[in-house]
Amino acid sequence: MTSRRSRSLSLSLILFCIACPCFSQPQPATNEVVTIDAHATTTPFPHFWEQMFGSGRAILTLREDYREDLRAVKKVADFRYVRFHAILHDEVGVYNEDEHGNPVYNFAYVDSIYDGLLKSGVRPFVEISFMPKKLAFNPDALHPFWYKQNVSPPKSMERWDDLIQNFAQHLVDRYGIEEVSQWYFEVWNEPNIDFWNGIPRQESYFDLYDHTTRTLKSVSPRLRVGGPATAAAQWVPEFLQHTAENHVPVDFVSTHGYADDTVHNMFGTNEDIPMDDRVGRAVAKIRGEIDHSPTPHLPLFWTEWNVPGMMEARDTIYVGPALANTVRECEDNVDILSFWTFSDVFEEGGPTSTPFRGDFGLRAFDGINKPSYYAYGLLHQLGNQRLANSSNNVLVTRMDNGNLVIAVWNLVDPDQHRASRELDLHLQGVPQDAKVELQRVDDTHGNVLPRWAAMGKPKNPTPAQAEQLNRETASPAPEQTTLRDGTLHLSLTQNALVLIQVENSKH
Repeated sequence: MTSRRSRSLSLSLILFCIACPCFSQPQPATNEVVTIDAHATTTPFPHFWEQMFGSGRAILTLREDYREDLRAVKKVADFRYVRFHAILHDEVGVYNEDEHGNPVYNFAYVDSIYDGLLKSGVRPFVEISFMPKKLAFNPDALHPFWYKQNVSPPKSMERWDDLIQNFAQHLVDRYGIEEVSQWYFEVWNEPNIDFWNGIPRQESYFDLYDHTTRTLKSVSPRLRVGGPATAAAQWVPEFLQHTAENHVPVDFVSTHGYADDTVHNMFGTNEDIPMDDRVGRAVAKIRGEIDHSPTPHLPLFWTEWNVPGMMEARDTIYVGPALANTVRECEDNVDILSFWTFSDVFEEGGPTSTPFRGDFGLRAFDGINKPSYYAYGLLHQLGNQRLANSSNNVLVTRMDNGNLVIAVWNLVDPDQHRASRELDLHLQGVPQDAKVELQRVDDTHGNVLPRWAAMGKPKNPTPAQAEQLNRETASPAPEQTTLRDGTLHLSLTQNALVLIQVENSKH
């Protein structure tokens, strides 16, 4: 997408926020009453937001700090897939040519990369990118990212086909078709912007997709492949029309969209859509485009998203309620919603210079847990059955044992201020004095930034300091209370996220 690479919103918007007093004036507290019927009809609530995470590029997976972060996030989210760029980058060493110009393949690093994931209980979501230099039509077509991936089309589509055939066959030979058939293969990354310089851009990408998909399916029809992996929720109708008219296999649709993508880029309009609502609106748009396409039953995988990068918000407690709100808005429209990224072991702009610079991950450099890490841990505890409710700030779920698990939040954009939100949950169908447990991420729970500031904001925390920060922000034992006449009163500070478990002995 066009704006996710920057760590903050445009300077003009920041200056506008500073210049306009309306952005900083506290808003009055809101009082809300939400009635919940524990015996109401439920709908399935698969945890689509924690099935997959993104992460930098392939070679980083060989680093121990990357693998430590992967294991740590899996403990709180138990994700099944991880996606990253550049499995075909020259630093992975897959493609070379001998003195006669004949292809030479080497999958040693590929094996180490995928072996490490599988050992940690995570499968690869294989993004097939970028172009090996010796296979590139333009060897100098380098992207400005620090690791300078080549974004050129291949100099020979026949040689590209041979590379893909050997790559896929190697994976099947090494891991077995029963395993690899559970992976996904996505053709390229964001070909509608500067990650692909084929001309014409769309037509040349469709040609790459056709060749790649047909080659993968020739190795085994059980391999699952899709695209177009576009930025800003673009190209999906054209892609599905193309694949249908040309009888090209497609097993899923993938695209990207971030909360700070522009409305014009994402929707082609000049509507006033708040950033907090853009991902949900874009997901609904794409789901509608799939439904009205020649292949209406394809799953939708949103393979990159994140909250706005303004004011280093991604390091703050804001991520928790923004995540919860996005989950609420995307329910029923998406099969996988993949957060970019699980770790700040990430080098698109070069090596990190400080653990808190607004990067994308749930864990900061040096293995320090951000508030987003704890927020994912809270939402992981939600049940698999959803109960409808009247609020835009509440998710209500039911467990198999009848207990209720409820997420409540007070979402306030980083450039705004609001007083605490007062909320009464009135529960029906449970004991009027039912036992309640509360966990939270807010200013004083799971919030590492004040602790880091108290340390003097060390630029390169020592292992002991990182361990101290994680210890001081670790979730305490749940707070114990009871309903009062079937009601629980909550006072939610700005950007608080609270998880509530209500025991239902009547079940």
